[in-house]
Amino acid sequence: MPAAPLIDAYGRIHDNLRISVTDRCNIRCFYCMPETEVQFVPRAEILSFEEMERFARIAVTLGITKLRITGGEPLLRKDLHLLIRKLAAIPGVADLALTTNGVLLPQLAGPLYEAGLRRINIHLDTLDRERFLRITRRDDLDRVLEGIALCRRLGYHPIKINAVAVKNLTEPDIVPLARFGRENGLEVRFIEFMPLDAERRWDRGQVLLADEILEVLSRGIAPLEEIPDRDPRAPATEYRYADGLGRIGFIASVSRPFCLNCNRIRLTADGHLRYCLFAIEETDVKPLLRGGADDGQIEELIRAAVGGKWEGHEINSARFIPPPRPMYSIGG
Repeated sequence: MPAAPLIDAYGRIHDNLRISVTDRCNIRCFYCMPETEVQFVPRAEILSFEEMERFARIAVTLGITKLRITGGEPLLRKDLHLLIRKLAAIPGVADLALTTNGVLLPQLAGPLYEAGLRRINIHLDTLDRERFLRITRRDDLDRVLEGIALCRRLGYHPIKINAVAVKNLTEPDIVPLARFGRENGLEVRFIEFMPLDAERRWDRGQVLLADEILEVLSRGIAPLEEIPDRDPRAPATEYRYADGLGRIGFIASVSRPFCLNCNRIRLTADGHLRYCLFAIEETDVKPLLRGGADDGQIEELIRAAVGGKWEGHEINSARFIPPPRPMYSIGG
């Protein structure tokens, strides 16, 4: 008899687990990490591949069907292809994906593909080298573009481009990125700048809103129409061009919160279970994973965490409190 689904007090069923494999990163985007003196978790506190696989296997028995590997920068984790192979082999996993900044894809896209990875999201805010350097504080644009081209040749599908939209900075990149996607069979997804930066510099006035981007694209490329019958639990609202050439996505956590449809839970690299990207509290799974607990005890912990999930992050209210962890430490 199948287990009861992972359902919270608001009736949301959870089938999506994001696993962060490291909090390290090889770039320093200003909206995520400080440039220097970054505080990383001691390596001994990071979960092993075996611990991550075990947690994923238990979660899948509870109805999780989608897994996404994140970081930090997940490609920094040595032998990541071994974890991909383990996760791809779990019965019941219908969707396995990875989010990366793309810098190491020229070396690692091949081994990951051979291990079973097919879906990939690549972070790229701009095609302008100077602005890429300003945002990431690293001069790696050429390597990211090389990695995207390699993923296309290998047969990854879909390949999505994640672009954080920041007012008074990335406006010139909207149309070029969208054209790049149309010309190369990629779906570009614009993400509203969220209050997850380590330096606490976020201000709502810095958010380039989805509606503003939509207007720019409709004028600069072609009219856009929202795709009907999409999965209401997906974080991105998707549009297609009226001329039929490609699609665009928007993750509008600030202007269009999708909390009431959320189906995701997150496991941090150091073994903490989070029911929301913006959660203030989290549940430490590592003592159970390393202390001899049986699968039933870990199942109870997962159910309790989901059962205690809040209604939403209240990012648009005076009650909003930024999470104590920045994005790189939580997992994208």
